[in-house]
Amino acid sequence: MSEVTRVLSAIDQGDAQAAEQLLPLVYDELRRLAAQRLAQEKPGQTLQATALVNEAYLRLVGHDGGRNWDGRGHFFAAAAEAMRRILIDNARRKRCEKHGGGLRRRELDEVEIVAEAADDDVLALDEALIRLAAEDPAKAELVKLRYFAGLSIEQAANVLGISPATAKRHWTYARAWLFRVIEGADPPPPS
Repeated sequence: MSEVTRVLSAIDQGDAQAAEQLLPLVYDELRRLAAQRLAQEKPGQTLQATALVNEAYLRLVGHDGGRNWDGRGHFFAAAAEAMRRILIDNARRKRCEKHGGGLRRRELDEVEIVAEAADDDVLALDEALIRLAAEDPAKAELVKLRYFAGLSIEQAANVLGISPATAKRHWTYARAWLFRVIEGADPPPPS
């Protein structure tokens, strides 16, 4: 049993100090995943990797003492979901009128208006991902791990307990499905 799995098990059993032991064990990996994910965002993203990791960690093992984790893979899948939700919430918040949602950013040296922020892209992906999850939860989970947590095909396959070849097939299908839905077309037939 890995150290992370042991600490997660202790958290499940109500050990209050185990949550303090968990963060140093997973922080570097969570920070790397967050940095990879934020690097994919368009310029103008104000959320930093450290803030994303801290917020995700608080959501995972906050004041309620944590949740039941079925091991390391389950924890990192939950972390990917938490990061996804934080980015979605951040995008929605930025679109609110109160936060300048109707305004476009202008650089002082430029005359042209900067293109639409990534917020619309993230929200469109989230809506399409919700539809995919209703149709095929396994493929939606793979997309969350790849896109929001920045895992490789092999890492995501390991977390999901499937072969890398199956993960590649699912990834190819899910990308095509999401692209068609985001573009407004009917999704491809189930694979």
